[in-house]
Order: sequence, then structure tokens, then C-alpha cells
Amino acid sequence: MNVHEKPALLSHEGRIVLLAFLAGLPGSVAALWLLWSGDASPKVQWTISTVIVAGWLGFAFAVRERVVFPLQTLSNLLGALREGDFSVRGRSPRPDDALGDVMREVNTLGSTLREQRLGALEATTLLRSVMREIAVAIFAFDEHERLRLVNRAGERLLAAPAERLLGLTAAELQLEPCLDGPLVTTLQMVFPGGAGRWGVRRTRVREHGMPLELVVISDITQALSEQELQAWQRLVRVLGHELNNSLTPIKSIAGSLESIMARDELPDDWRDDMRRGLQVITARSDSLGRFIGAYARLAKLPRPQLQPLSVADCVRRAVSLETRLPVKLEEGPPVTVQGDPDQLEQVLINLLRNATDASLATGGGVSTGWHRDGAMIEVWVKDEGHGLSSTANLFVPFFTTKPGGSGIGLVLSRQIAEGHGGALTLENRNDGPGCVARLRLPA
Repeated sequence: MNVHEKPALLSHEGRIVLLAFLAGLPGSVAALWLLWSGDASPKVQWTISTVIVAGWLGFAFAVRERVVFPLQTLSNLLGALREGDFSVRGRSPRPDDALGDVMREVNTLGSTLREQRLGALEATTLLRSVMREIAVAIFAFDEHERLRLVNRAGERLLAAPAERLLGLTAAELQLEPCLDGPLVTTLQMVFPGGAGRWGVRRTRVREHGMPLELVVISDITQALSEQELQAWQRLVRVLGHELNNSLTPIKSIAGSLESIMARDELPDDWRDDMRRGLQVITARSDSLGRFIGAYARLAKLPRPQLQPLSVADCVRRAVSLETRLPVKLEEGPPVTVQGDPDQLEQVLINLLRNATDASLATGGGVSTGWHRDGAMIEVWVKDEGHGLSSTANLFVPFFTTKPGGSGIGLVLSRQIAEGHGGALTLENRNDGPGCVARLRLPA
């Protein structure tokens, strides 16, 4: 053996035997010394020596068994728990000693792990049942875009069983558009199992430490069709109402003018009647043209051109444009949002104009400011007017309570807010008269 190598350490069993041997060594040596130094016969000396040495070694190995056997039992119990066998239990002759406490804790650990595994199995079974029976298609792709999981709806969507689909790439399944683009989107696609408009949601999950891209595809064709039908019905009702309001007087006046012109003898003031009638027709035509133009503005709102925008600068510019009343500005923390400066300033201008109109009627004031609310920035505008009698029609196009109002300012403002991923609300104040408008934008 190399002199530089360390001698092999004794095992745990070897150390137990050695310690038990050393524990009996002084007494055994003393007994043998007294025996052999006395005047006993050799036969007695050898007999007693054999009994002493045999008892000494027997007790040493008995101590080893009493220590090692429980440890082996604990090792077998822990091995069974590691393998998932929670039915094995340990026993101790005396449950009130240290070894009994250890056995009881191991048994309790096995019961706890068994309950947890049963709960996990039940939850997994429930989740798989829900995924299997749910009406939306669910796909899970690994980091190499290979399909690792699909439910029944996904099989129907791709018109193939899971055995043929698993392991294929998103490109082979023609699902690449679902893995690209925004996390939530709507796509017009044709699948082997159906065609139409689909709502796609994508999120990242982990299974056994492996990252998976979870894609949920739902058929929203019918829902969108119903919404579009309702939108068209509302549009037709509004257009029909406004067209009737303009065409009815035009038809009536045109009929009156025609009856005048059909007379054999024209009255002396026929020119004045013609002039007044044509003026009314012109005014109603101009009003109808403005109405159609307002609808065009709603339909042609461009997408916001997002860029870093200081909320403080945007609010200050909007406040500087309102000159009818001094607007009280309560500045918040310096924050920046991704927004279109022109569109967001137009929203604030509309809100400040409405607040000023309401406050001028009562002699009140207008205040504005902003603060951070979690992941959102809230810009608020408060007035001291009469408040809102009803909020049901606030965001209905062309509904207005102001004389000469167009009824599209709030509709455009909310459309701009939603285009930025935010929201616009208007409600009566709780701390006094008037109402408060809240523009919420992602920070």
C-alpha cells in the first residue's frame, strides 16, 4: 500500500463492535489476570477463560445487532417511501423510548406522503378530465416547438388522434401562427377540423421542470357573429333614426314647394317660401353630412403610435389648453407610459372640456392629477357640476345631454384608452358634487 494513502475507515458496524469490544476489555482482562495468577487447576483456568472470552465477544456482537438492525429497518422504510410505497410501517417493542419515537415519526411521514400523493393524484385526474372534456382546444409545445400534450378538442380541431399528433412540430401541424405574435389574439384560420375565427391565448408553464408553451384555441365565430349582428342592428337603428329626422322634414318641405310650383298662378311671396324651404333643406342636409362624418371618425380611428410618454408633460399640455377656468393640477410621481401623445392628449382635452362645461353651469372648479395604482397609472379629472343622472348611455355614440354636443367625444376617448390597453370610466364623486373621470393606462 502507498504510504501516502489514508487507511480505510471502519464502517459503522465495525465501530460499534470495536467500541463494545473495548468496553468489555478492562473487565475481561482483569478477570483473566486474576484467574491465571491464582492457584486454580489448568482445566478450570481454560474452562473459565473460554467462558469469559465467549461471553465478552457474544455481548459485543449482540450490541452490534441491537444497534444495526433498527438502522437497517429504518433504511428499508425510507427506501420504500422513496419508491412510493407508503403502506410499509415500522414497529418498536417499546413505543415510549427513543427508537419508538423515530419509528412513530417515520410512520407519520409515510401517512402524510400518502395523503399528499392521493391529493395530487385526485387533482391531476380532475385536471386531465377537465382538459379532456373541455370544449376548447389545448396544446402544449416544448422548447423545440414539438407537441407534448393535446386534449380531445385539439384532436377534433386537427382531425387526428393524439398518437399521430404528439411529437410533431408546430410547423407540421400548421400551428405556427398561434405561437407567434401577441399572447392574446384573434386569428382567421382554416384547420382540418374546422374554419372560422379563433381566439388564441398563450402562456408558459412547467411540467417536471421542462418549460412548455401552452396554447388554448377557442372558436369565437358564433360569438363574434352575434356581436357583429347586434352592432349592425344598433348602427341601423341609430342611422335610421337620424336619417328619418332629416329626411322627413326635407320630404315635407319638398312636397310643399312642389305644390306651390304646380299652381297656375304663383303667390306673391312664393320666392320667400322657396328660399325658406331651400334653407331648411340645406340645413338638414348639412346636419346629416356632419352626422355621417362623425361616424366616419369613429370608424377610421388610427392605431396608436406607441412611444415613451411622460404623464406629467401630457397632463400639463392638456391643462394649458383649457382657458375658460383655472384647472387645479395635483401632480403625482414622475411616471412614463407607452402611448400616442396626440391621442392621449385628445382624451385629456375632451375630459377637461367636459369637466369645465359641467363646472361652469354651477360655478364650481376643475382639478386633475395622476397617481400609480399597482401596474396601472390613473389620470383623474374631477369637476364640481351637477353630476350624472344616469351612466347607462354615457358611451353610446351620438348620445349627449349638452346643447350642440356631438355625442362622440367620450366614445372616441374610451376607444383610444382601450387601444392603449387601458380603460376610461366616468362616475359621480363620493366626496362632493360633480363627477370624476378616470383614465387608466399600463405603467
